[in-house]
Amino acid sequence: MKIWNSLLLCSLLLGGIGGQAVAQQKFKFAEVSDTHVGGDNALEDLQRTVADINQQPDLAFVIISGDITEFGSDAELQLAKSILDKLNKPWYIIPGNHDTKWSESGGNTFRKVFGDETFSFSHGGYQFLGTNCGPNMRMGPGQVPRENIVWLNKQLATLDTVTPVIYINHYPQNADLNNWFEAIDPLKKHNIQLILCGHGHANRVFDFEQIPGVMCRSNLRAKDSIGGYNIVTIADGKASFEERTPLIGKNRPWAAVPLLSHRAVAGQPAFPRPSYAMNDSFPNVKRRWSYQDHSDIGSGMALSKDLVISTNTAGEIYAMQLQTGKRKWNFPTEGKIYATPAVYNDRVVVASSDHHIYCLQASTGKFLWKFATDKPLVASTQIVNNIAYVGSSDGHFRAIDLVSGKLKWEFTDVNGFVEDKPLYYQGKIYFGSWGNDFYALDAATGALQWKWNNGASNRMFSPAACWPVAADNKVFIVAPDRYMTAFDAATGKVIWRKSLKEHKVRESLGLSIDSSTVFVKTMEGHLLGIAAKADTMQVLWQSNAEMDYELDPAAPVEYKGVIYVPTHSGVVYAVDAKTHMVRWKHKISNCLVNAVLPVADGKILASTMDGKLVCLDVK
Repeated sequence: MKIWNSLLLCSLLLGGIGGQAVAQQKFKFAEVSDTHVGGDNALEDLQRTVADINQQPDLAFVIISGDITEFGSDAELQLAKSILDKLNKPWYIIPGNHDTKWSESGGNTFRKVFGDETFSFSHGGYQFLGTNCGPNMRMGPGQVPRENIVWLNKQLATLDTVTPVIYINHYPQNADLNNWFEAIDPLKKHNIQLILCGHGHANRVFDFEQIPGVMCRSNLRAKDSIGGYNIVTIADGKASFEERTPLIGKNRPWAAVPLLSHRAVAGQPAFPRPSYAMNDSFPNVKRRWSYQDHSDIGSGMALSKDLVISTNTAGEIYAMQLQTGKRKWNFPTEGKIYATPAVYNDRVVVASSDHHIYCLQASTGKFLWKFATDKPLVASTQIVNNIAYVGSSDGHFRAIDLVSGKLKWEFTDVNGFVEDKPLYYQGKIYFGSWGNDFYALDAATGALQWKWNNGASNRMFSPAACWPVAADNKVFIVAPDRYMTAFDAATGKVIWRKSLKEHKVRESLGLSIDSSTVFVKTMEGHLLGIAAKADTMQVLWQSNAEMDYELDPAAPVEYKGVIYVPTHSGVVYAVDAKTHMVRWKHKISNCLVNAVLPVADGKILASTMDGKLVCLDVK
């Protein structure tokens, strides 16, 4: 990330990157960012800012550039909307990572409360375009959702190449976003003049591939007694920025950037793009087929005979033919889907953020039944003995008869919402929640057997995103608090709980075929084998895989002597289960790999968050 001070940036830009745009109408607007409603003092800080903006009639509109809430909860979103509705001028809003990564609705509530997750409007001769920014539900680098990239391209297709464009996204448009180039490149075909962002909670000027970018401070007071925002003035061929302090009405000019055309022309230097050169080193790995969805894929996939069952954030459940990658059937729901499908006896069960659990015939996509819940669902389902077990965002965990769709039992005392896929082990169901709790229920009755709390004051440290594993009468979890914990499966007693300073675990773990080893992936990009039968944390081995900084919560999976490891950089690693050496690696995308599903000798399925679903052939 390269940060420029405003004087140096202005000097470089005035030195010859395109001519100045045609003079436009002078106007002012407010940019408010990172309000984090739900956090300490955030509500009061936003109320002060709204009141302050309302006292300035020369402000034409307001842009709110992401991280509206602290945790993306329905209550926080509604509260933020109630305050922003008091603005006496137009306002335009996009979500940030806090609104999407920890969203109990998978981002659906943001769209319902605010009307959309993108915006496009004209003012003073300029076109303003704003897009959503994750990570969406899965921890990883930031990402503009695939459907937002499609939307952006459609918006630009209707726009001439003369109209000046200002683009707004919560993240900086650089490698902080794993698909920054998918937004930058189409913008460069137009008269892009400025990019605005938040996320960093500070006022900074950037160079985004020779396009000036400005990050605006958080509205939070931080260590001060009053929060603040920015007033932006478009006039005289430049954008001028003043930091505004409410109550005392203080303005502090801090940056001015020239507004010039940055439309790409022949002869301009090329900027770095993700490299797929590693694939050339492993010619034994080929793509049998590759499918590009029109939206994000935010889940794993399931296999039903010769069909691959997948979902997307357009709310679709669909089946692909394993051999060809052609769609066989498609079933629409009314909300984004982040749940991995579960298949059993020609039935597929998927939870949707439209408040329903769906059961379809796997071979045809025929609707069989649906079960309504009080709030959205983003959790995956576990099916055992014709019972579908799934958690929700309404504080309930349910067991549903797979054949009839009738409720068998429900546990109604979940703190926070459920995101993970529950574990069935020795007659119990285990799952975590975004309320710092981990639960064990009787699988037959739903009675609470034991509950454990990690003691963290921050709910973002909850053991909620990992899929638990069990072996040797123990249940294992990892969490964002960097701890790995082993419980007695029957009693919930903590057998050991440890955070290795040199190996920071997070949310990714798996289990060997023989149940002797728990696989954990660390934030440093290492794959470790942890002894499942030991009464203390014992590291048995470390693979030679060097995955760099790594946050992907997806599980490593062993199949016929190979451990397949998904990463947030779009690379799948294949590690020999005996030698722990890398056999091969293959880059599918530059975005997070949701899951790897080995389906036969030499045939591997994988999907990525930017909507790619591939079948790899390995010789």
